[in-house]
Amino acid sequence: MKATEYTEGTDNYRGYPESELTGKIIELAIEVHRTLGTGFLEAIYENALVIELEKVGLKCEQQKQVDVFYKGVKVVEHRLDLLVDSKVIVEVKAAKSLEDIHRSQIISYLTATGIRIGLLLNFGKTKLEIDRIIV
Repeated sequence: MKATEYTEGTDNYRGYPESELTGKIIELAIEVHRTLGTGFLEAIYENALVIELEKVGLKCEQQKQVDVFYKGVKVVEHRLDLLVDSKVIVEVKAAKSLEDIHRSQIISYLTATGIRIGLLLNFGKTKLEIDRIIV
């Protein structure tokens, strides 16, 4: 499957799956970023985002274990940062900028789980960096 990137601030993100849910997650991530600013470790942003998600009643599984198979044989266990309402994978970063390897990572998670949409959130910049990825 080919992944499609939906970058916030462009016209190509309208009409994607789970737009209402991802919009709410992004709104809450912006609140976390406004409150904490930059400079913390990923785990701090992840924990804060979980607090915000649960406060509005969204089901959030943190560090969810996912098995990865090769030709029917389990080869590894991955851990997703967040799985929201069993529909959206959220990968949290606190990096200088998002790189292709970060996008590849979330695409592999989407492929392994069969979930169609993921959010890649980078709290490491002065403005929250957001990529929506669909497979």
